[in-house]
Amino acid sequence: QVQLVESGGGSVPAGGFLKLSCAASGHIDRRCGMVWYRQAPGKERELVATISRTGTANYRSSVKGRFTISQDNTTMTLYLEMNNLQTEDTAVYYCATGGSQCPDNYRGQGTQVTVSS
Repeated sequence: QVQLVESGGGSVPAGGFLKLSCAASGHIDRRCGMVWYRQAPGKERELVATISRTGTANYRSSVKGRFTISQDNTTMTLYLEMNNLQTEDTAVYYCATGGSQCPDNYRGQGTQVTVSS
């Protein structure tokens, strides 16, 4: 049984910083990478960042240069460092398994990020 548990969300002013964590337990297929995505009220889900099992990272353009995705394969923890947060970053952030070869479909329960102007 795979579980993904996010933490680290909160409320910050614009320009602030948050670091999200996603603790994984259980067996995740080796073909899977990990992703962070977000969903704001009334908006479509957005893919924020992805990281492959070997560490290759990709970002949506609006967060490139501000967000950093990383992982600790020893502790099975995924991270998302978010700098210079903007009001448009306000959303519930989810970690999930991902990748074109990934047969697994697991997602955490989400953590709220609120950025005030």
